[in-house]
Amino acid sequence: MALSRAQLSWPRGAAGGGERTRLLPQESRLVELPYPSSDDDDDDGSLAADMDFPMAEQDPGAQRPVPRKPGTFSQVVRYLAFLWNLLFLLLGLLALAVGVWGTLAKGLLRGERLAPLGSDPMLLFVLVGLGASAVSLAGCLGALRSSPCLLRFFVGAVLAFAGLEVLGGLLVLAAQRRLRDALRDALFLCLLRYQEEPDLRFLVDEVQRSLRCCGLGSYRDWETNPYFNCSAPGAQACSVPASCCLDPWHNGSVANAQCAFGVLRLGDVAAGAVVHLGGCVGQLSAWLRAQAGGIAATAAGLVLVEAVGVVMALKVLRDVAPVGAQG
Repeated sequence: MALSRAQLSWPRGAAGGGERTRLLPQESRLVELPYPSSDDDDDDGSLAADMDFPMAEQDPGAQRPVPRKPGTFSQVVRYLAFLWNLLFLLLGLLALAVGVWGTLAKGLLRGERLAPLGSDPMLLFVLVGLGASAVSLAGCLGALRSSPCLLRFFVGAVLAFAGLEVLGGLLVLAAQRRLRDALRDALFLCLLRYQEEPDLRFLVDEVQRSLRCCGLGSYRDWETNPYFNCSAPGAQACSVPASCCLDPWHNGSVANAQCAFGVLRLGDVAAGAVVHLGGCVGQLSAWLRAQAGGIAATAAGLVLVEAVGVVMALKVLRDVAPVGAQG
């Protein structure tokens, strides 16, 4: 701090010292007043700059997204979406349980290894059950926990399934003749494995009983089966399944498993009095043409149900998506 002239001359003599002494407090107060230095100015300037810098860097678009507050209608849609997916989750688990049980039961009943999955009809139940369960579970958790990721997965999977269904319907309309040949090949495979696969045997018996038919083109197609061929060593040689019989019951109450024994040794006239002579391919094709309206209505209803699920999921997704994340 700079010293005043009074402070420098105060020790000199007493004369005039009093006057200078009286002036000292005033001068000292004037001298001791603090003056802002250049360093202080720099500090203040830098502080102001530091305070202004975050304000300049703020971006309104970079603010943290604020979730929407769902209303009553949104809550109702959310719980409806959960219940909708829960229903299909239970149906998917039921189909999966039927497929697994059927596959294991056949293996346990025969005491052998399980058949290859590619030739096992129960694989259809397993695949449908797994797909429906996985997609419905994602929809349930997405609606319950308000998870945008699960909801997007659910919507994408349902749209993919709907697209495959529409594509399959178009292929059926465009390739009816090829599908008829494919159906004939599938029935021929069922005919060959009739005694080896219990589920195939059940399917063939139900078709022959319901449509009142036997074999593919005629009842003699069963000669290709190694167990019903006339050269087979068993008791079923030259026979056809009991589901081909005109009257498969004994005394009207008990199933007669031997009603068609030895039919292939008879002529067509004698065999016509015991079994159905016509094949199942023509009968099945005619039945499918007659049920085309019902099949189309069922397919449309399935697509409508899927569309309702997608709409509810999109509504829940819109409600749970943050405001800042949209656009």
